[in-house]
Amino acid sequence: MAKNILVTGGAGYIGSHTVLQLLLGGYRTVVVDNLDNSSDISIKRVKELAGEFGNNLSFYQVDLRDKPALEKIFSETKFDAVIHFAGLKAVGESVEKPLLYYDNNLIGTIALLEVMSAHGCKNLVFSSSATVYGWPKVVPCTEEFPLCAANPYGRTKLFIEEICCDIHRSDSEWKIILLRYFNPVGAHPSGHIGEDPRGIPNNLMPFVQQVAVARRPALTVFGNDYNTVDGTGVRDYIHVVDLADGHIAALRKLSDRSIGCEVYNLGTGKGTSVLEMVSAFEKASGKKIPLVMAGRRPGDAEIVYASTEKAERELNWKSKYGIEEMCRDQWNWASKNPYGYGSPETNHS
Repeated sequence: MAKNILVTGGAGYIGSHTVLQLLLGGYRTVVVDNLDNSSDISIKRVKELAGEFGNNLSFYQVDLRDKPALEKIFSETKFDAVIHFAGLKAVGESVEKPLLYYDNNLIGTIALLEVMSAHGCKNLVFSSSATVYGWPKVVPCTEEFPLCAANPYGRTKLFIEEICCDIHRSDSEWKIILLRYFNPVGAHPSGHIGEDPRGIPNNLMPFVQQVAVARRPALTVFGNDYNTVDGTGVRDYIHVVDLADGHIAALRKLSDRSIGCEVYNLGTGKGTSVLEMVSAFEKASGKKIPLVMAGRRPGDAEIVYASTEKAERELNWKSKYGIEEMCRDQWNWASKNPYGYGSPETNHS
């Protein structure tokens, strides 16, 4: 019997890639997304990419804070589990508009958990983030590291993790897996779905991509005096398809009797500097990326990468793709969709 999975934020970057892997894995998938920072075109394309499995996908444009709408969806389908991606995720914006972030991310999650509980669906995979490690003093980051969030966005992730653990403590029927992602990049190899940030990108690769397709004149590199290979910050970049597969592995793990509230890092376990990433992208795209060197950004850590042993051991999952494939797939998506899911007119960035 195919399992029914609810995916919140399933029209977004990581959500859409995960929905595709779910469908191809034979799961019936319901997506809930308010399209605040995503496009329903991604859902249409996922349906096409899934071929005959596309019929197992349904989509509702609903905000998680709209509890009656959520209730209705839960009363129509008995869900086996929920994968919860939905949330605002721009660090800078969260500093400027903390209440927006607390309202959207926390209130939305609480409403979701209440409705899940009321309908007896107590299996959850939550999309957390490596930002909960703050500025790690040593690397690689293991799941046992002390947690500290450096901005309101990171704090919403941290608070939700705490809420999840508290719920499980209060009711052992809950099985929850918290996935802390490192830096997702790349796109589906078809080039039909990928990352399409609204406005100014917050992450390196969408920025690089927009320079490559001539939407921006140059890439600003923040900080070239770090104590690293080439002076630029080092991060753990992970291919979005690897990340999507990590969610399928987490779903399978939820059927273990022993699972309570467990946390796993999803990364490659390798650090790559900004300049190494740019040079790999130049190679993949055949484009020169002009650079502008700028000072360090406040709050940026020098070197962050994951310890992935726990996920490898317990989820039986390991990243397959390196930065060459990440850059190749990112460029394939960018060159086919220079304006993401929109057109030049709709993207006033």
